[in-house]
Amino acid sequence: MEPNHAAVDIVPSSDLDSSQAFYERLGFRLRTRYDAHGYRILDDAGGASVHLTRTEPGWVVPERNAHGIYLYSKDVESLAAEFGQRAEPKPWGLREFAVSDPDGTLVRIGWP
Repeated sequence: MEPNHAAVDIVPSSDLDSSQAFYERLGFRLRTRYDAHGYRILDDAGGASVHLTRTEPGWVVPERNAHGIYLYSKDVESLAAEFGQRAEPKPWGLREFAVSDPDGTLVRIGWP
């Protein structure tokens, strides 16, 4: 497989099962799992990927987590509804909303 030029988020996770379930709500599906290494690779139908990496307990404090992801998705409206939100128009020309994963990683989802 020849990879495309891309950037991939590697997201710290204190509970890989909970994190995977959260990202599945955003349309990602498990592609590869490396249990011995505490690592999972998820991707979506549009080609976006998220890599989850297990962290030691206490390493990530959800209330102080500075990690973030921006997901460009044509499905912004239906994803917002999945989380009980509405995508709002922003001055930069996108409709977007934001949620946090179980470890406090901010996930913003938007589309023009």
